[in-house]
Amino acid sequence: MNKAPLTEDLRVYLSVVRKASFAATAEELGVSTAYVSKRIRILEEDLGARLIHRTTRRVVVTEEGERIYNRAQRILDEVEQLYEDLNLKRRAPRGLLRICSSFGFGRNIVGPAISRMVEKHPALQVRFEVFDRLVDVATEGFDLDVRVGDEIAPHLIATRLASNHRVLCAAPSYLAEKGMPKSLADLASHDCLIIKERDHPFGVWRLRSGKRERTVKVTGPLSSNNGEIVVQWAVDGRGILLRSMWDVGPHIAAGRLVRILPEFEQEANIWAVYPARLETSAKVRVCVEWLSKALERL
Repeated sequence: MNKAPLTEDLRVYLSVVRKASFAATAEELGVSTAYVSKRIRILEEDLGARLIHRTTRRVVVTEEGERIYNRAQRILDEVEQLYEDLNLKRRAPRGLLRICSSFGFGRNIVGPAISRMVEKHPALQVRFEVFDRLVDVATEGFDLDVRVGDEIAPHLIATRLASNHRVLCAAPSYLAEKGMPKSLADLASHDCLIIKERDHPFGVWRLRSGKRERTVKVTGPLSSNNGEIVVQWAVDGRGILLRSMWDVGPHIAAGRLVRILPEFEQEANIWAVYPARLETSAKVRVCVEWLSKALERL
């Protein structure tokens, strides 16, 4: 009779499947590649099944491995929920939270909020990563994605943390040289600063005025996947920007940027997005409540 696999071996296996790499798993867990290989070998021996095929370039999950992966995820969720239920009675949320967000918002807003959260809840451990792409938390091993934008896949749970919208703006120096656009159509003849957003096609701006939505294709000599760089370009007078109020609001208030066509804006609320399996997670709930309070003044 095979002995039951240790939960640690199951966690290592889940990471190997998600990362499709022993080396990437070792880096994520802070262990050696040899340790990862050993735990997978022991898990396969305990279960009496080949879970993955290893080649020099990649890891391929077997059919049996896929089935074990889904079961292992449910088992670990239940074990973690058991601990969370016990911790909830003690009013001390604890354990590891894997959180992700976008570059600028993550660095300027989410990161400081997490710092204050772990000061309040020292038993929580947070692994925080930022990306310039949309993350599927259900398959990439994250517990929570703090996301700007309203396009959310239906298989995920989303809690709105704060209201937000994107606005058109430019520096006074740019407008003095190139003139103030009078309509959305005028944007075609202007230098527009394009950000490769996680949830929007490149160079396509969808804007709403009341109940009417308009789409405009824009171009310009400068573009980036980093919003902070593009905001600085706008302040430098390089063109017109579409950016969230959480980011450009202080520049507008200080006169460094001026709103253009203020009747148009793009709704881009701030959401906590997490897999349905974590809907009852005490750690996730505590984090969502904390972030909601931290962001209520945005």
